[in-house]
Amino acid sequence: MQRIIIKKVVLSGRNFPTILTPRSLSTLAQQSPPNTSSLQENDEFVPHMPPFDYTPPPYTGPSAEEILKKRQQYLSPAIFHFYKNPLNLVDGKMQYLFDDKGRRYLDAFGGIATVCCGHCHPEVVDAIVNQTKRLQHSTVLYLNHAIADFAEALASKLPGDLKVVFFTNSGTEANELSMLMARLYAGCHDIVSLRNSYHGNAAGTMGATGQSNYKFNVVQTGVHHAMNPDQYRGIFGSDGPKYAKDVEDLITYGTSGSVAGFISEAIQGVGGILELAPGYLSAVYNTIRKAGGLCIADEVQSGFARTGSHFWGFEGHGVVPDIVTMAKGIGNGIPIGAVVTTPEIANVLTRRNYFNTFGGNPMCTAGGLAVLRVIEKEKLQQNAFTVGTYLKERLTSLKEKYEIIGDVRGRGLMLGIELVQDRELKTPAKVETLYIMDQMKEMGVLIGKGGFYGNVFRITPPLCFKKEDADFLVDVMDYVMSKM
Repeated sequence: MQRIIIKKVVLSGRNFPTILTPRSLSTLAQQSPPNTSSLQENDEFVPHMPPFDYTPPPYTGPSAEEILKKRQQYLSPAIFHFYKNPLNLVDGKMQYLFDDKGRRYLDAFGGIATVCCGHCHPEVVDAIVNQTKRLQHSTVLYLNHAIADFAEALASKLPGDLKVVFFTNSGTEANELSMLMARLYAGCHDIVSLRNSYHGNAAGTMGATGQSNYKFNVVQTGVHHAMNPDQYRGIFGSDGPKYAKDVEDLITYGTSGSVAGFISEAIQGVGGILELAPGYLSAVYNTIRKAGGLCIADEVQSGFARTGSHFWGFEGHGVVPDIVTMAKGIGNGIPIGAVVTTPEIANVLTRRNYFNTFGGNPMCTAGGLAVLRVIEKEKLQQNAFTVGTYLKERLTSLKEKYEIIGDVRGRGLMLGIELVQDRELKTPAKVETLYIMDQMKEMGVLIGKGGFYGNVFRITPPLCFKKEDADFLVDVMDYVMSKM
């Protein structure tokens, strides 16, 4: 890993020291390393961003300040932004993003686990542009090969009889539809979900979500939230079957004895990159099916090769769901989602008219097919496994160095780092998390955050992430933490 040398400048701030001011560490991190023979006694090393052969065209649009002012005037006040000084991102290429000044950033968040092939991947862009030139939108009431081709390719990636696809525009829509189908098929209303889960922000999915942070005070019925099989904070540690017993109790005491289904993520994304305890899903699936329900796998974040070891998150638990929902990585940034199920279950939608105006339009499905082809052609699943394993090992070494790191978890390129003020009490380090994120941004690394307490770093970069990028990310985090 190349590094650059700067003079030590550490100034006192309100809560934490400012690493370097007023010059931007992001700018410094992109400069060529100076001759080490000029190293002075008080000089120090700063991580140096890996070289990248792309320069974005000059930006001539409005400034960040002008955009922020317009957002505040015309957009919903519910829309928020990261960082004290929000970024004005105007260009992207593979695992990197560029702001309005041409400054480069390593994207370790991937648009919330959405960009899987890489920003503006040429083959995906070409597929979208070429289809748009021919036909951008018609409706599924007419024939077009793009939707059928993508559905066929998607079905080939799923096990068993999961062969029928219904396209939507988002993960929220996909999860809403999956629960509707489960309720229609089972002839029952009750759904079992998990505490700490996130499944969307519409009526049904908000009910299934198990975090008060994302639930408004509106009617939410028919969902029972089971104990979360949290290997870090849970009372049973990594003993999945013990957590699964709670689902049995919910069905016995909280329902008529029958349920419509069970919905869960294999790795909770918004919940803080929490892998469900081993043995949990297989035990719960068995319990749900005995109660007449269907098992729904929410693969919106953990799908499309992100975990590395498998193409889908549920495969890591050795189970086959009845319904699979997906979005985000399915389109590399295109607004598209899908529900995949069996022919028998899919038939329930024929009882009435069910329609989605934009779901499956030619532009989105052509782009989605290109995404699948790129994942296979460039062996991005293997890369996610190799680089993700390496990155996790390096992050784990930081845990041994800094007490603030309570847990490092996840798999592939879906990793989480939970920060705590006290390892024994596991007190969430919320303020520290924001500080570190802000300083890492100044040095050119963008990461996300999540978890119920907002104290977990979410690392979900494009699957083209390289070992050099992993080194830069860890070295920057190491540098920032060493200054606290």
